Amino acid sequence: MKVLVLGGYGLIGEAVLERLIEDGQDLVGLGRDVREARRRKPGVEWIAADMSRLVAAADWAPLLAGVEALVNAAGALQDGPRDHLDAVHRRSVAALVTACEQAGVRRLVQISAIGADLGSDDAFFRTKAEGDRAVASSSLDWTILRPGLVVAPAAYGGTALLRALAAFPCFVPAVLADRPIQTVSVTEVAEAVSRAVGGSLAQGQVIDLVEERARPLGAILLEFRAWLGLSKAPIVTVPAIVGRLAGMGADGLGRLGWRSPLRSAALAALENGVTGNPKPWAEIIGRPLQPLETTLAAMPAHVQERWFARLWLLKPIVLAVLFAFWLVSGIVGLVRQEAAVEILTSRGLPDGLALGMVLAGSVADIVVGAAVVVRPFARSALMAMIAITLLYLAAAAALAPDLWLDPLGAIVKAVPTLCLVLVALAISEER
Repeated sequence: MKVLVLGGYGLIGEAVLERLIEDGQDLVGLGRDVREARRRKPGVEWIAADMSRLVAAADWAPLLAGVEALVNAAGALQDGPRDHLDAVHRRSVAALVTACEQAGVRRLVQISAIGADLGSDDAFFRTKAEGDRAVASSSLDWTILRPGLVVAPAAYGGTALLRALAAFPCFVPAVLADRPIQTVSVTEVAEAVSRAVGGSLAQGQVIDLVEERARPLGAILLEFRAWLGLSKAPIVTVPAIVGRLAGMGADGLGRLGWRSPLRSAALAALENGVTGNPKPWAEIIGRPLQPLETTLAAMPAHVQERWFARLWLLKPIVLAVLFAFWLVSGIVGLVRQEAAVEILTSRGLPDGLALGMVLAGSVADIVVGAAVVVRPFARSALMAMIAITLLYLAAAAALAPDLWLDPLGAIVKAVPTLCLVLVALAISEER
């Protein structure tokens, strides 16, 4: 069959694609930015489209040509500059259902979430439930799957944070460490989708995908720490106020495009626990879903997992240092431009050229410093920092070669900045 997978390069969507490729299906993936996905999965046909803009059946019609089944693995955690929950979870899904009915696409698999509830105060769970209602009230052959905490070889969002907290030195910090959590392997989610798409699963079901036993969040963190091969460490419960402050900070960064798993929506979800009913799916497949221990054992951790876990929490610190350093550097250049111009003119540059270089350098520093904290511009700003730093090195070598020997000179100052930029590039996430 020709199967369209929405959100095909996300944590769940990618696993679904891989499983459906094994099944021999003809795959089409859809997402906002599919450039990397095309490189990584060249055998899949990719469509670049923003679901939040596909809110009428007519918007979906050209995308459904020849499609026989559809999997919706797209979603967002919280409203932001690029994320609009009501549009993605409700309006777009309702339009998609109508378009499928009109186009003759019979089979639809909706990846929802544990806790989706029309009466929820949380916008994520409420809009997810509204999308589920649109699917369930349709004439399609539908299946709604509600996975618990999804664990996958890829580190993404909340599971990336779990790895980082588990790798914390000396102790493991945890907010709401006693909240019950049920996990599920991403491969078992993909298996459920495969059954639904293939028609071996009775249609019209809402199914929770969770392991049999719930365990506290603190216990899950300790399982991840053991999986990483790190020495035992105690769980230290972080006061709830710290979590709320972190959530407020993450929400603020969300307005700049950073999709942090620490946002208040994620903390609200954790507050209620992540638990579902494992029995219906266990009855369908004749066994319970595998526990977390088995999931982790099936994806052994190697040096790259430990490096990632230890570096992940450094990313905001490195970016904050770069933001402050470059912003202050530019401001100081403007405030003390006369002294800076005098240094350049003493090296033989004309007054006008020296002033222009000082002003241009200061403005460039401020621009890249401010841009590095805006997610859509962060990578470009980091590349610009490398270019500007190298330019400063070349200019210093040409105009003031004696600074090569001055430990407080421009060249020595540029080296740690360049190292920080390279580290930030190395640990920045593409998705």
